[in-house]
Amino acid sequence: MEERRRVPRLKEENEVTITVVSGGQDMPTDQVIHNFSKDISMTGAKVQANFYLPVDTLVMMEMNLKTVRQMITVIGKIKWIKIIYEDEAYEVGMEFVNTPGDAIRKLKDYISWKMKYQQGKSGR
Repeated sequence: MEERRRVPRLKEENEVTITVVSGGQDMPTDQVIHNFSKDISMTGAKVQANFYLPVDTLVMMEMNLKTVRQMITVIGKIKWIKIIYEDEAYEVGMEFVNTPGDAIRKLKDYISWKMKYQQGKSGR
């Protein structure tokens, strides 16, 4: 299968807090979900969630980057959802939208630093 991603993704679990900004008719705004990211990039993230988030739901995600103990806040739009356990666990893919340049820059710096660090460890 061909890789279609435009930017590298870092496979790493970080604690995230997701707040629903806007969603479908049955979607409560201000719904807060505490879970973790499965991978991150400068343009999006895959997140494990315990709440169903329909495609096109707009969310605010606060991500606690554990290695550097830094909080980054992004706005994301749900692009896909995969049910892992019915009504219990889901994976969602989100694309970052309307996110301040400062947050994107922090993510870019963190991801490149972490990937160089991982390559250095595997090269020993």
